[in-house]
Amino acid sequence: MTGSSVPPPVTAVMDAASAWLPARMAVVEDRLGELAGAYGPRLGEEAEATLRAGGKRLRPILVLMAARDGGGERAIRAATAIELLHMATLVHDDVLDGAPVRRGRPTVVARSGRERAVGVGDLLLSRAFAELADGGAGAEVAELSSASVALALGELAQRSDAYDTSITEERYLKRCTLKTARLFESACRLGRLAAGGPGTENLASFGREIGLAFQLLDDVLDVTGPPERTGKARGTDLLDGTVTLPLIIARRLDPELEAVELRDLDQDRAEEICDRIAATAALDQVRDRAREGIERAKGIIASEDFSDEERQLLSMIADGVVERYS
Repeated sequence: MTGSSVPPPVTAVMDAASAWLPARMAVVEDRLGELAGAYGPRLGEEAEATLRAGGKRLRPILVLMAARDGGGERAIRAATAIELLHMATLVHDDVLDGAPVRRGRPTVVARSGRERAVGVGDLLLSRAFAELADGGAGAEVAELSSASVALALGELAQRSDAYDTSITEERYLKRCTLKTARLFESACRLGRLAAGGPGTENLASFGREIGLAFQLLDDVLDVTGPPERTGKARGTDLLDGTVTLPLIIARRLDPELEAVELRDLDQDRAEEICDRIAATAALDQVRDRAREGIERAKGIIASEDFSDEERQLLSMIADGVVERYS
């Protein structure tokens, strides 16, 4: 894995880490490429294109860091598996949303249709579990299965809540915990399972906190854009009927937003609503909550369960979640 192949803050973490971490991440990247392109010209090409579209690789890095330098092959398999699962969920999400673009590139469903996109997502999902099962890692399979159930429950909750502007902050946060934070938590658990060692619950809590902050800030970015940065149209969540915390707070601050019917929005109107949300203090409030979560995460890793290098690198990852959206 070269420094140019991943975005900051991951590059900074790779540069600061001992040699074993970038070396193992390079093995994971190679393994992802092998698995994604190994299933023929139809599904394989689409899976490989999904991989080439890039990504932050935060989840596999967390697996490797949680495993420490003694994780070996089991940690590499777990890191590969969690990124495959993440890729699968993105492809399936794009099918459900009918999304034309992700990370600035046409989605699988836009390029090749619904049936092939579903097949690609299924392929990536099955390969994630096969990667763990081939290594005989029963505990890791159970953990990834639990995370997958949480992802599905979160997606079902989001679909159930679609276009409902009356949902509460509590409901929104529960949904985010299931759909996003749980996989960050699982990355930390998988690494510790692969190598053993103290601090599993503390590290899992760290992952949950940064995962939730990640989602909060991603929802801010959907409002602020711009598309060349996010890789998708501004206000995509509004057009999908996905009610996020910026809108929930903004409706309290600007009573006129309470009358907005999400089903009636087109792209121009969605951008107008984004402007209205941005004109309130809602985005700053959401950013503040995300930063508070990052500070809680950094407080968790201050315990004696973590080495000085772990604290440094995990803090860099936590800070990088905020820096990416600043």
